[in-house]
Amino acid sequence: MNVDQIKANKKRKKRNRLIFRTVVLVILLAAVAYALVSNITKDKTKIDVGSQAPDFELEQINKNNELETIKLSDLEGKGVMLNFWATYCKPCEAEMPYMQKLYPEYKDKGIEIVAVSLDATELVINRFIDQYDLTFPIPHDTNEVVMDAYGVGPIPSTFFINPQGEVEAIVEGALSLENLEGYLKQIQPE
Repeated sequence: MNVDQIKANKKRKKRNRLIFRTVVLVILLAAVAYALVSNITKDKTKIDVGSQAPDFELEQINKNNELETIKLSDLEGKGVMLNFWATYCKPCEAEMPYMQKLYPEYKDKGIEIVAVSLDATELVINRFIDQYDLTFPIPHDTNEVVMDAYGVGPIPSTFFINPQGEVEAIVEGALSLENLEGYLKQIQPE
């Protein structure tokens, strides 16, 4: 073997190593990208039907401009419709009149509607409440703690909780009046 052949072999080995390393790097990058995309797009719901609903405590401003605390465990023995929404969400806005229409009747039957707002400011929420004349509790989840505890993805998202504190149904997206009433009947205390 002459010097030129030895140099050519070294070059070929270097090129093969570079190709091998590049292929390994591309495979690793693809695996990392796949893991990131899978993690971002996977269902965020941490709560399943049949799970015990996580307790929470949130505040809202009542009609007298006083802070009022809403705690899920205080509603034990009642059916609870727990709705996550925001004023900028058009489907959320569409279902609010249905919730208000059914609230007085189902409140008397032992069901509480709690609509957790994910808006940035209470001023926006209060204007919305006044605009639709809403009377059910609307606490403000300022730090999205409750939203994270329930694994809420898209809004509106609604959790129907039976009197024993178990999740009976989870609905992502807006509810029609008929669907809403059907779910409320499922969580009505006996």
